[in-house]
Amino acid sequence: VEVKIEVVIPEKERSKEEMSPNGKASPLIYKVNGTARRYHLEEHPIASNPYHNPKDVVEASVCHVKDLENGQMREVDLGCGKALLIKESGEFHAVGHKCPHYGAPLVKGVLSKGRVRCPWHGACFNISTGDIEDFPGLDSLPRFQVKIEKEKVYIRASKQALQTQRRTKMMAKCISLSNYNLSSTNVLIVGAGAAGLVCAETLRQEGFSDRIVMCTMDRHLPYDRPKLSKSMDSHPEQIALRPKEFFRTYGIEVLTEMQVAAVDIKNKIAVFKDGFKMEYNKLLIATGNTPKALSCKGKEVENVFNIRTPEDANRVVKLATSKNVVIVGASFLGMEVAAYLAERAHSVSLVELEEVPFKKFFGERVGRAVMKMFESNRVKFYMQTEVSELREQEGKLKEVVLKSGKVLRADVCVVGVGAVPATGFLKQSGINIDSKGFVVVNKMMQTNIPGVFAAGDAVTFPLALRNNKKVNVPHWQMAHMHGRVAALNMLAHGMEISTVPYLWTAMFGKSIRYAGHGEGFDDVVIQGDLDELKFVAFYTK
Repeated sequence: VEVKIEVVIPEKERSKEEMSPNGKASPLIYKVNGTARRYHLEEHPIASNPYHNPKDVVEASVCHVKDLENGQMREVDLGCGKALLIKESGEFHAVGHKCPHYGAPLVKGVLSKGRVRCPWHGACFNISTGDIEDFPGLDSLPRFQVKIEKEKVYIRASKQALQTQRRTKMMAKCISLSNYNLSSTNVLIVGAGAAGLVCAETLRQEGFSDRIVMCTMDRHLPYDRPKLSKSMDSHPEQIALRPKEFFRTYGIEVLTEMQVAAVDIKNKIAVFKDGFKMEYNKLLIATGNTPKALSCKGKEVENVFNIRTPEDANRVVKLATSKNVVIVGASFLGMEVAAYLAERAHSVSLVELEEVPFKKFFGERVGRAVMKMFESNRVKFYMQTEVSELREQEGKLKEVVLKSGKVLRADVCVVGVGAVPATGFLKQSGINIDSKGFVVVNKMMQTNIPGVFAAGDAVTFPLALRNNKKVNVPHWQMAHMHGRVAALNMLAHGMEISTVPYLWTAMFGKSIRYAGHGEGFDDVVIQGDLDELKFVAFYTK
């Protein structure tokens, strides 16, 4: 049945015409379960659109046409802000010059096949549209008009876009229906990390205007989790991925401090820990990991932390300042925390079972070079041993006893001994989970149950560059991409994941960036100077 709907725009909606690129605020029709629903795209001032406010526009000559060769990029100043001018295949393009993720200068990035890739964390942008095509980060680049007159290159741009250097893609708003049932939603997203948020945003960007509910055990709206160990004194509002108003504007509901206890796939119902039940049409499981705790004697004493929340990180910094810190586990989290606290604490000791940090991941030689850098920054290592007891005085941590017999003074202890997927609530659900507890998905992020998708740290998925080997890649960038792919396939786009995994870590002003998936390597080829930490390592088999 084809339903044609004629829409008469009310007066208050007509004001939107001024913002619309084609002079018409034309509502689009989107079908949900066979019923046509109306939504309006929320316009953001995209710099390439005709400018309605002449005062907001700047136009400047930035160079001669022969100043740039094909494949070259240049940062150019328009007087009230900068743009990135790019020449590829004889054509000029102009976009924002800073990566919207953490503000990296894109001129230092890599230009290839119509895309520019950020030099810091690998986010990738289309030079024709400015759209983000690989992550991390949520926003795209503003795009500016380029014209050539008398062999000179001119850029015409909105002052606002030059100043903000970011553009949020157009999104549908949720249509508020009076017959919404509070206990039913079209899309339910369990987990509010990068995968969950990108899934919700992608649905809205693609014109989905039905109800979206995200639920999280956290008390905060989605935040930049990598900063918990890299920038430990950040407050929740400083690291929020989106402000409160964003969720209100686009009708993305977030239920905080809500834990799903079970999923009834037959009746499409999620049961919460407090007994509340919610029906769904499509489900995304993006619950991430739960950190492993210590199992030794005295593990319940005060001032022992797994860093899960901004409050945990803030508290550790406060307790560690000018005091003795013991970190258990030379994981990424453990090492980043050690690096962050080295200048602030009286002493930092790191206890690890392996002989060098990151051995399984970076190999022995790179691990040793990193360890040397830590030792030169006053971090003391206790390797090939583990904790046998945590001793207290008046309920608070006093000493950490190692199996080697060594006793370390400790006012605060941070545990980073790995994590397990937070999927216990799915055990009886019928959703396919492997022996380690990971949710198994295909290249479209679909589970074995129709309408149920999974994304992020809690999944194993087929990795294209390793002949579709099922892998778990708990990286921030990959969680973003999982969320996007899941959303597109909820809308039946048939999109398969083919992204190259990418991670970064920063310690003592040095950044290590890792691309690919080297699990199972048997040789490491190193170019450059490992002692100076200026090197490239290739993990081969």
